[in-house]
Amino acid sequence: MSSLSSLDISLFAAYVVMLVTVAFWVSREKAGHEKNTKDYFLAGNSLPWWAIGASLIAANISAEQIIGMSGSGYAIGLAIASYEWMAAITLIIVGKYFLPIFLKHRIYTMPQFLEQRFGHEVRLTLAIFWLGVYVFVNLTSILWLGALAINTITGVDMTVGLVFLALLSLTYSLYGGLKAVAYTDIIQVVVLVAGGLLLTYITLGMLGEGGIINGFTTLLDKAPEKFDMILAPEHEHYMSLPGLSVLVGGMWIMNLSYWGFNQYIIQRTLAAKDLKEAQKGIVFAAFLKLLMPIIVVLPGIVAFVLQPGLEPADKAYPMLLGLMPEGVKGFVFAALVAAIVSSLGSMANSISTIFTMDIYTHYRPNRGDKHYLRIGRIVSVSAMLLAVICAKPLLGQLDQAFQYIQEFTGFFTPGIVVLFLLGMFWKQTTSKGAMAAALGSFVLSLALKLLAPELPFIDRVGVVFVSCLVLAMLVSKLDRNAQARGQNLLDGVQFTTSGSYNVATLAVTAILAALYITWW
Repeated sequence: MSSLSSLDISLFAAYVVMLVTVAFWVSREKAGHEKNTKDYFLAGNSLPWWAIGASLIAANISAEQIIGMSGSGYAIGLAIASYEWMAAITLIIVGKYFLPIFLKHRIYTMPQFLEQRFGHEVRLTLAIFWLGVYVFVNLTSILWLGALAINTITGVDMTVGLVFLALLSLTYSLYGGLKAVAYTDIIQVVVLVAGGLLLTYITLGMLGEGGIINGFTTLLDKAPEKFDMILAPEHEHYMSLPGLSVLVGGMWIMNLSYWGFNQYIIQRTLAAKDLKEAQKGIVFAAFLKLLMPIIVVLPGIVAFVLQPGLEPADKAYPMLLGLMPEGVKGFVFAALVAAIVSSLGSMANSISTIFTMDIYTHYRPNRGDKHYLRIGRIVSVSAMLLAVICAKPLLGQLDQAFQYIQEFTGFFTPGIVVLFLLGMFWKQTTSKGAMAAALGSFVLSLALKLLAPELPFIDRVGVVFVSCLVLAMLVSKLDRNAQARGQNLLDGVQFTTSGSYNVATLAVTAILAALYITWW
């Protein structure tokens, strides 16, 4: 356990004040304009590319990444970076093939798109599912891991840490909505990347007298087993990252679901000025994802060399932060909290958007923007309160929370990906076919978990995806009396991308290939 000096606390306090001030400044409305649902939930469709790209990363990189992936880096090694690096190429795919469809139809939420294609029953089912996952898996994990970090670094009680993070995130996001979240995320990302790189730089320097190059060489010498990107079947963590499946199997399904069909993430691109601006933001985020393992995985491997035998593994990053000199510790601590509260604010806004626009407006239509904004804010506060209460019972006994999140969501993601892909690109898909995929995903995943526990969960995701794909197509074909809705969703949609987008695609692909060839 370590503590913050007066200088560290002052730096952190200054950061918090700046964050809240900027949030309220960007949230102000022009004279005569009253905030409406589009302003609150979609930032008035005004986000530029740099805000979109920064916000995508700030929403994604949180306690579950920094603390959780550093913990997995400590336990497993560089192989866990596949989640980050494969996400870069996934973002490129989302930008080229999915965003043109979503932006063409000017939707608020992913469930809203499903209603256009399959009807209200599918929309309501998926909206309720996402609300449950966001509150009881994502929100709780971000809060718990964030509070764990604060407890390890400062000694502050876990409950106090949970409440502090919840209140801070609501303070800057509750009034301004997505616009406040997105624009403050620019600050968050700058602090996050700078603070993360600084910690990696200093801790690598601790391993070698000649600076970071010697430190990295020492790391390779002392922990060569942590630099295998593709794990062999006999590896103790093969069940978490089963060999080539991270390149050609279930990892793709996990990434497509997260980056392409996840309200919490995709909401930023739905708020873009236009498609080209959204695609530029996607490219910016893709390049940032290539950088992330240096910030969220490498420190975990450094911690393994500096202090082996650490339990739980999720204490690796907070332990390293405790080694930082005065001043630097406060800045890096601010970076960590920046990542946590930006994700919390984003998650709370997405929860309120789905509940208000997908569920509440259906049963209480034509109530006016003021009413819906009030409901959205009440939902944000309620969700955060629930997450604070449930965090310890759900996550208190886990060693690697990141792996828990991946495995739990893996029960549902195969069906979600099938539902969206067929809904967008196969006109014959019916509502019953979509529901078969959504419900079949959980049933098949649970069956395989119980009957074939030796099957790695990423492989299970791949098997269930193929099964749900076949199931949805069969049910749709047999559903002869049903007329598939929304068959013209692709009319007028253009999938051509700019020359700069295509060049960026080649660059991301080349960098990924080089990384995997080097660390195979």
